[in-house]
Amino acid sequence: MPAVETRTDADMDFEQHRPTLLGLAYRLLGSMWDAEDVVQEAWLRWRGTDRDQVREPRAFLMTVVSRLALDQLRSARVKREAYTGPWLPEPVATGEAGPLDTAELRDTVSFATLHLMERLSPPERAVFVLREAFELPYDQIAEIVDVSVANARQLHRRASVRLADGRDRFTPSAEDHTRLLRSFVAAASGGDLDALKDLFHEDVVAWNDGGGKVRAALRPILGRRKVVAFLGGLLNRFDYGGARMLDVNGQPAIWTRFGDSDQLTMIEIRDGRIHGLYSILNPDKLARVRRAEQDDL
Repeated sequence: MPAVETRTDADMDFEQHRPTLLGLAYRLLGSMWDAEDVVQEAWLRWRGTDRDQVREPRAFLMTVVSRLALDQLRSARVKREAYTGPWLPEPVATGEAGPLDTAELRDTVSFATLHLMERLSPPERAVFVLREAFELPYDQIAEIVDVSVANARQLHRRASVRLADGRDRFTPSAEDHTRLLRSFVAAASGGDLDALKDLFHEDVVAWNDGGGKVRAALRPILGRRKVVAFLGGLLNRFDYGGARMLDVNGQPAIWTRFGDSDQLTMIEIRDGRIHGLYSILNPDKLARVRRAEQDDL
């Protein structure tokens, strides 16, 4: 007679895959809060499934999570269009980002890549993540997204082209990333605007996400001259509370305080200079990183 499956058996099966499922949902949604909701819903569906009919639990669960995340992403895009100021992904401490065993897993969870993926349609994003990060075959991706294999290949090709337009061809090393970020902190903390100017790419863009809860620039700031002037204004207007380095989304980031507001800043590099400056001020989006940092103390 077949063994009777206990609740513990179901728990163990699901928990084995939870980090991967969270990492998948987070890459699709750009929000760990939403990713956790999706994974919880997947757990409820898993418990209601006849698991004797499931040959590959990982494939089954990734399909469920992907479809749930796609549904949520479609509705989330409408809300993000009405968001106060630029909408940026929710940052997470690297240890909470799921497995980062390959360069592809690490690249697709980087903050700059998550931000770029906002320009993709939900199906493009799903195909790109499933193929690039998790290396699923096109026939399985086609079944998940409910398209033909040929369309899945086309969606992946289109997503890759659209993302390549916004990324450097050469991925900077972790040492180069850290060095440039430390140089940025030193120049900013010293109020050295000339040094800041030298660090920025001519086409640098600064995004500030306050979510309407903290005062922040409501539009992206474009170009080296305007970004330097913006940062100079911040340094003149608000007390600078110092900075510390954190490991966020697989890369170093800086936690700073200006006046009464905390902010987390990440950078994207092109041609050896800072091309993207992403600052999260929305306290709701900072809560998870703040908690993770306190847990490490």
